Amino acid sequence: MNVKDAIQTKRAVRQFKDTPLPEEVMTAILNAGRRAQSSKNSQPWEFIAITDKATLKALSECGDWAGHLAGAALGVALLSPDPAEKFQTMFDLGQAAGYMQLAAWELGVGSCPASIYKPEQARELLGFPAHLHLRIALSFGYPEDEEALTAAPRKGGRKSLDEAVHWEKW
Repeated sequence: MNVKDAIQTKRAVRQFKDTPLPEEVMTAILNAGRRAQSSKNSQPWEFIAITDKATLKALSECGDWAGHLAGAALGVALLSPDPAEKFQTMFDLGQAAGYMQLAAWELGVGSCPASIYKPEQARELLGFPAHLHLRIALSFGYPEDEEALTAAPRKGGRKSLDEAVHWEKW
């Protein structure tokens, strides 16, 4: 799959098969995030890769719409220094998240981001140091509905290029 096809066909997957991901697949996903570009090559991320079902279930309770983490084969917590101190940090984390999700899609693995609204509860659960923060986690797994991987892109669900882009000025 080329990048254009991955971008055109990628969709959020929130329901997963109860099938573990092979180690080489998890490593490929995590390496894609590690290789993402970042502001001044600062690489402000640390990742916690989670496969334990009880931990994924508990993490899913740290966000109002994070339930998909409970059914994932792999959850990835994206940690960073305080994003309020440097506005680029969240953009950089988004780059890492996007790279991981596209790499997963190419491997037949679905994914979805989850906002973590109870970061201190997540800190207690995952044991990461006080100088790091968790706002986003990703769920990964083989889609319960295998057709999600090959279904045609939904029509009408996206703004047209003319609606989204303003050339030179507003």
